[in-house]
This record gives sequence, structure tokens and C-alpha cells, in this order.
Amino acid sequence: MGDGRWGGADRWRSAGSALGRVIVVWAVSTLTMLILAGLLPDFELQSADGDSFTRTALTAAAAAGAFGLLGALVWPVIVRALLLVPALVLGLLVFFLNGSLLLVALWLIPDGRGAANPETAVVVAAVMSAVASATSTGLAVRDDDAYRRRLYRLTGRTRPRASDGAPEQVPGTVFLQLDGVGHHVLRGAVADGLMPTVAAWLDAGHHLTPWRTDWSSQTGASQLGILHGSNEDVPAFRWYEKDTGRLMVSNRPASAVELQRRAVRRTGDGGLLTFDGASRGNLFSGGADQLALVLSMAARRGPRNRSRAGYFAYFSDPANAVRTAGSLVTECVREMFQSTRALLRRETPRVSRGGTYPFVRAFATVVERDVVVSAVMGDMLAGRTAVYADLVAYDEVAHHSGPHGRDTDQVLRRLDRSIGLIATVAEHAPRPYRIVLLSDHGQSPGETFEGAYGLTLKELVRAGCGLPVPRRVRRTRSGSEARDAARDALRLALHRPVDESGETARELPARPSEPVVLASGNLGLISFPDVPHRMTREEIDRRHPALLRTLAHHPGVGFVLVASAEHGSVVLARDGVEVPVAELDDGGPLAVFGRGAARAVRRTDGFPHVADIMVNSMYDPATGTVHAFEEQIGSHGGLGGEQSHPFLLSPPELSPPVGAGEELVGAEHVHRVLRRWLRECSGPQVPLDISPPTGGSEPLLPVDGPVAQDKNH
Repeated sequence: MGDGRWGGADRWRSAGSALGRVIVVWAVSTLTMLILAGLLPDFELQSADGDSFTRTALTAAAAAGAFGLLGALVWPVIVRALLLVPALVLGLLVFFLNGSLLLVALWLIPDGRGAANPETAVVVAAVMSAVASATSTGLAVRDDDAYRRRLYRLTGRTRPRASDGAPEQVPGTVFLQLDGVGHHVLRGAVADGLMPTVAAWLDAGHHLTPWRTDWSSQTGASQLGILHGSNEDVPAFRWYEKDTGRLMVSNRPASAVELQRRAVRRTGDGGLLTFDGASRGNLFSGGADQLALVLSMAARRGPRNRSRAGYFAYFSDPANAVRTAGSLVTECVREMFQSTRALLRRETPRVSRGGTYPFVRAFATVVERDVVVSAVMGDMLAGRTAVYADLVAYDEVAHHSGPHGRDTDQVLRRLDRSIGLIATVAEHAPRPYRIVLLSDHGQSPGETFEGAYGLTLKELVRAGCGLPVPRRVRRTRSGSEARDAARDALRLALHRPVDESGETARELPARPSEPVVLASGNLGLISFPDVPHRMTREEIDRRHPALLRTLAHHPGVGFVLVASAEHGSVVLARDGVEVPVAELDDGGPLAVFGRGAARAVRRTDGFPHVADIMVNSMYDPATGTVHAFEEQIGSHGGLGGEQSHPFLLSPPELSPPVGAGEELVGAEHVHRVLRRWLRECSGPQVPLDISPPTGGSEPLLPVDGPVAQDKNH
């Protein structure tokens, strides 16, 4: 299939076909421009005295040709210059930049026959780009080789060369992560006809396997374990580290690079993608040398920061840029309509969806999706051995709209179309590809903790510590009970006899530091920064006698984990239930959370940076609901319901993930399965001579220079 095997006749035939397509696209663009000139009063292709139809047509042809050449030659330069502009701003600028190119094209027409005001130029340029792209695609689809070349061009790739001495083509592997799509949601989407591509794969014999997350059921912990083989000491999405005084947040660049460093240091291995791999849209690199939109790379300062490089290949085509920018605007309007409809219908539960959220959603569901899908297509056309990409659209929408409903159904439909497009492009790649779908966690529905009880977890903790809280909190039942309990406990503690060592007096300082309270979905973390070690239950009771009882007995709390000088660590729950972690099983206070809950809690209890108090919200197995400690009606981060049950969908050519009767438990286990599949696909690690790197290979650790620190650390 390589160029070296083409005969002279084939070369001329191909060149003739390409020239014919250029002429057809030019003609269609010219006709489009004539129609727009007739419809839009502020768009002129004639002189002030009027012209014949032939003269007007020639003017339109000249303008269309000039606009096409400017789009091919100047547009990539403009996009390259704007790579440092935030993606949302770039998306909005696309229309105006394209309109500017049209004005330049009209200016180039002799005798000043072309004219348009700026607003009209934006509209004309957008329509012209869309029509030209649709025409070119329609012509190319009828010719497999032309379609393949168009894909190469749109993804910024060159046609691969086949080496005469290359081994037989071995399959590559593409891992597509559908962020937040749980096993239950995927099965429901297939049953409801929302994802026909996935349904066809299941009918063809693909293996659909559920797996269980760790206690921290969120992307930071799951993706770090999947890509780097270790998510040890990642207790939540965000947590406070006493030894460094840092607030770690998984989706902040400096935190992401530090987590990746720790994982690489722990395993001694660069990651899943170290051999001819590409990482697209992920938090971590996985050891890949081809990176785009990878968060851990965003911490790199200087010219070697390639975190935005993925935008260039996509936006360098003006048709792509206009289409994505138009979809971004449409998605913003769709979100505003959907949130207004939910408000008017008084749908519950509901959270605020104003401010910048419509733009955040549009970026996740349009820009990030389009750029990542294009990058994956380019990776396949370049013949890369392993690709891992994250599509975050569903997760973002489900947080604010809930994991079930019309809003997320639309997202699932579009995700399936993206999967289908990737599968189609795989047919034109220089090597066969096996596409694996997986998710990092699911999402559990439910009203927020604040919506249900009128106060946040932080406010409940402050009330339980006897610290000042807003008047609104004092009026709630939870806040009033917590303040009364704290006041009574403190009064009792002050009248308690002091032992001979004076220990009680020493551990009730006059001005202890306020607790750091963090939320990760329905998992809460409470730390006391003035105490350098993990506080025990006994120490907490001496300082804040009512706090643990307030938390454990609250109806919105499922259980509390805290260290104990007497028992090592204990789980506290309502009705005075106390179970040492060493004796913990999947019964008792953890029974409603399902199989594996005790193992997950016991593992997290051994982390060096586990919080002083870990709080998991209640879970109602009858409704599947939890209470997020954040403003989310679809949440994940702790135990309870669908959030802990993602999926793994693999083609029948690969071995089953686990044996009969076995379970797939934890992100690190998933990593081992994916490693095995890469070995099965590739056999001996001999790369094809089709994947030249676009830049220098990355070092084992993703940052070897200064790191831009996260804010608020």
C-alpha cells in the first residue's frame, strides 16, 4: 500500500483525481458565494455600476480561490501563533479570524468588486468553510485512497511509509476512556438504542466486564492506577498533606505531575504507554512520548511545554475550526435551554448551572472531544502501537444534570458517534487496530448534602467543633444539634478532673487551628493542620468531644474512619456502632455498600496521607442515591452505588480480562490486564517503521525542569 508500489499510471490517475476534486470544490465554493451574495444585502461581488453575470461569476471564482488559498496557507500560521490563547477564547475567535481571511480575499480582487461588512464576512466565511469541507469529504468518501489522504491531512499526518523489511503488521491498540460512564449506564444506553456502535460490538462477541474501583472512585486515582500501575496514597480527589502543607488536587497540573512522579518512583516503570504510545486528553502521560492535552505536562515551563500542541493539528484546518466553534456556541445555548427547562419544571434534585458552567460544559463536550478524537485518528493513521484517550463529556454533564436523563442521553449518543468515527478511520490505518472501551468510575445520583440538610459538611464540622457558623446554619436541625452537643461536651470536659500528668490540659489548647475540610464527591476529608501526625480518636475527642459523635450519628453520613490508639483504626456509624478496621468485613456498617467495601476502606486506612477523619456519605440501596458534599447531583469519589462500578469492553480477539468466577478489582488490576493485552497484540516489541516522533522523546518523569506551582497550595 506504500508509495513505492504505485505504478506510473496509478500516480497520474491519482493526480488527475485530486485535481478534479479541487476543481469541483472550487466550483461549489464559487456557486455558494454567488448565492450568498444574492441573499445577503451587505455582501457584494459587483462594482457600483453593476456587472454582467459572467463578470460576477469570475469575481466569485477569484474570491473563492483566494479564500481557499488563504485558508490553506495563512490559517495554520494564525493558529500556531494563538496556541497560548485559552481554548475557549480560541474557539470564539475562530469565526472572526475566518471572517478576516474572507475580507482579505475580497480585498485581493481587482477593481474593488468584492465588499462585505465584518459581521456579514463572518457568516459568509463560516458557510464557505462548511460547504467546502462537506464537498471535499463527499468526493473523498467515494474514493478510499482519497478519503485516506484527506484523513491524513485533517489530522496533520503524512502518509506512512512501509519498510520493505518490516515484519508482518501486528495490531495496535486504542484505549478509549468514557469518563464517568458506569457499567449500568452503558448497558442501559445500549438497551435504549443510544449507542448502536457499542451494541453492534456486543452482538459481535465483545466482552463487557464490570470492575470495582478503590474507595476513591474518581479519575485521579483510577487513571493513575490504570496508566502507571499504582495509585497508592491517593485517598481522594483532593486532600491535605501535613508533612508538606500542600493541598493536593488531582486536576491541578503541579499535583498531577507530583502524583505521576510518585507512581513512577514506586513502580520503577514509566507506564502503560512507554513503547510507541500516545496519551490524549488525560491527567497523566502513561509514559507516552506523544502527548496532547495531558494535564501533567501543563506543569512544564518553557518551550518544551507541549500541553497545547494537540490543538494545532485540529484547528489548523479552518473547516474543523469553524465546525467546532459553531458546535461550541450551540452547546452553550443547549445548556442554557436545558437548565432553564429544569428550573421552570422545578425538577429535583437540581444545582446551579449558571456562571461560566455553560462554557465549561461546551469545552468538555465539544472542544475536548473534537481535539482528542482527531488526535486519536492521527495516531492510528501514523500507526502508533498504543493510544489511550479520555473523553470527559458525560462526566461533566452528569455532575450537573444527573447521571440519568435526557441531557446525558444526548451526550451518550454523541460519544457513540465519536467511537464509530474512530472505528471507521481504523479501517484506513496502515495496521489493524483493536479498540478497547473502558471507564474510570461511574456516577451515583442524589441530592447534595447541603440541599438535604441545609448545611455543608464544613459547616457541620465547624458546628461540631463549637466554632462560629452562619446564622442560617444555626437554624437547621443538624447545625443546632451539633452546636448543642459541642457546647455540652465542652462544658463537661472543662469540669473533668485533670490527671496527674496534666494531659487533658495540654491537649485542649486555647486556640487550636481550624480543621481543613475537603470534599471529593460523597467522600469528605477532615484534617487538623496544627497536629503533625494523624490524630487518633482519643486525641480528637479530647480536643473536640462532640465532633466524631456528631458526624457518625448524622443521617447523611454512612460511616466515619478514624485512627485509634486502642484499636489501630475504627469505623464509626450510627447507633453507636464501632468496628476496628482489623475486624472489618462487608457486613455491619458497610453492608449497604456492597462487596469489597471493607477491603477498600482497609487499604486506604494504610495510606500515609489519609485524613484524620474520613467521612463517607449515606447510601440508599433502594434508590441508588448518595449525598455529595459538593454541588453535584451526579457524583463520585467514595463508596455507594454506581460510582464504584465502571466497565471494560474488549474485542473477542483479546483474552478475557479475568477468569470465570473471578472479579476485576481496583485500577491497578486493570493496568495489569491492559499490559497483558498489549503483549498479546504486539508480540515481540518491534515497532513498525511508520511512526516517526513529532518531537524529542519525553524523559521517564514528565517534568525535568521548573514546575509551575498550583494556586492556593
